[in-house]
Amino acid sequence: MNKAVSIQGISKHYGAVQALKNLSLDVEQGELFGLIGPDGAGKTSLFRILTTLLLPDAGKATVNGLDVVSDYRKIRQQVGYMPGRFSLYPDLTVKENITFFATLFNTTLEENYNLVREIYVQIQPFESRKAGKLSGGMKQKLALCCALIHRPTVLFLDEPTTGVDPVSRAEFWQMLKRLKAEGISILVSTPYMDEAAQCNRIGLLKEGELLTLNTPQGIVEDFRATRTLWSVRGQAQYRLLQDLRELPFVAQCFAFGESHHVILTPEGTAKEAECKAETLRFLSERGHHEVELNHITASIEDCYMQLSAQEPLLSAPNITPHE
Repeated sequence: MNKAVSIQGISKHYGAVQALKNLSLDVEQGELFGLIGPDGAGKTSLFRILTTLLLPDAGKATVNGLDVVSDYRKIRQQVGYMPGRFSLYPDLTVKENITFFATLFNTTLEENYNLVREIYVQIQPFESRKAGKLSGGMKQKLALCCALIHRPTVLFLDEPTTGVDPVSRAEFWQMLKRLKAEGISILVSTPYMDEAAQCNRIGLLKEGELLTLNTPQGIVEDFRATRTLWSVRGQAQYRLLQDLRELPFVAQCFAFGESHHVILTPEGTAKEAECKAETLRFLSERGHHEVELNHITASIEDCYMQLSAQEPLLSAPNITPHE
């Protein structure tokens, strides 16, 4: 069986800016795969290549075994794409937008109603409202409905929850899980690290390069095997950040909400108790009092910060997704 998506050495330039750098990865059929990274990581460029809207400068990519360059017409019949920016017609009503996109694919809402029913019933009360007048969450649901109206086998969602309230974000991910149960392969990009746990596997991107590819739990376990993470709080937070970075066994230290997260070097991890005592003594000498220092479990965001300081992967590891 063909992979849902196969990417081999894809690169893309915009003038002097290299958006994608020799990127390689595979997505299995029926998988919910996440591309996680900040703005400028290359997520949108990759999605536009995979949906045949942008030509790569180098490399090869296939969707359902079809080449994104030579088989673009066939691919467009098989994929659904929801871009990051709301791109439906704001002057058409909800019902008119859905009817328009169904007509493009020579189908109807009624023909594929079972697939979109759960989404459609939420926007049906507003079907006579202009799309441009919808709330952010309703716009995303309408866009997803239009992307699904022709029953695609692969669905590409570019930052679908950006700018959406937390409740709508949670509802959206529940809808994606139900679509996955229908057998649809889903690729979703997001800058929100906390959404990574919703995916079977994730690829962490930075400046067009793949930092790692694994299950969310696998990424955290890889971190835990070689690194220790502390949460440190004090009074003078900025000065505390600078002082922590002077310690020789601190690999990285960065602000994280109301505390600082400290990643120890492998050597420091092996002698954590000694390092903790040395840190508290050092900070006391620097005038920091009432310092709280706790060992904590790493999040995907912590793992991303640690990996971003290392060399990127030249090719993706063969990690089998699990349910």
